[in-house]
Amino acid sequence: MTGKKYSKRDDSLESLLNLDGEVFLMEDGYWTKFEITRVPPSPQIPHGIRYSLTFHDRNNIRILGFDNAHIVKAKRRKYGDRKITLDHKHKLGRVSPYEFEFPEKLLEDFWSEVEKIMKRE
Repeated sequence: MTGKKYSKRDDSLESLLNLDGEVFLMEDGYWTKFEITRVPPSPQIPHGIRYSLTFHDRNNIRILGFDNAHIVKAKRRKYGDRKITLDHKHKLGRVSPYEFEFPEKLLEDFWSEVEKIMKRE
């Protein structure tokens, strides 16, 4: 984990955890769904948060998702080993690693991507 260090009592962590199970209906039939649970920290999930934040269109097709449900292999770097991470995002059919920093940043990044997609539609 990089960036801001946070404790389990951090308000942004509690705010994220409180979103578990929430579905937000948006204009033009779009909607979002949040699944967030606390898990014991591990090498695969060092921040101790299992999450899935998804954005769907009016046909219930996921067009954006930030989650850590499965391993994503990053591209091999020139002189280093390939980094294996669970944190990643799905955007319009493509999967790419996501660098989880802290709970508030996860929400900011998700809503920023949702906003970009909504503006294009």
